[in-house]
Amino acid sequence: MNQPSTIFCPVPPEQQPVNEYQELAQSWFFRWVTLSKWQFAFKLIQIWVLSLIICAPISAASFLPQEACLPFLLSSGLGASLFFTFALIRLYLGWSYIGDRLKKTKIVYEESSWYDGQIWEKPLEFYQRDQLIFQYQVQPILRRLNKSLILLFSLICSGLLALWITIH
Repeated sequence: MNQPSTIFCPVPPEQQPVNEYQELAQSWFFRWVTLSKWQFAFKLIQIWVLSLIICAPISAASFLPQEACLPFLLSSGLGASLFFTFALIRLYLGWSYIGDRLKKTKIVYEESSWYDGQIWEKPLEFYQRDQLIFQYQVQPILRRLNKSLILLFSLICSGLLALWITIH
């Protein structure tokens, strides 16, 4: 039977990495990455489609859809990918921050405000728990986000090349 830890932790609860992880994992936006592959893709496609609604009229100003259909479609899609990229980068930065806090042996925290920062070294029990959370919860999320960003970068490069070829 596990005994509750008797180690005192001076870090305020909202700044403890395990609590930051739980808060992030339960948040509306950051929870997307924990969904199934298809649900996650569907959420991202929703962002892209909503962005397309904004970008299509802007692209129509440069490429009339009736006269230059392919450049219009490519530029609209590439413009919409900008918002998609921002969403993926924000997801990556949030999860990466939590991952870094979980991996570190020392925690930087603030007791009451920005000017009184402290450093607390995690006891072995806390460090091992945080390592397990990182390895089995956060690291797979970061891998999924890395793959998504690589795929997105490949699609953007392909789209840019196709647009360049069609207008030259």
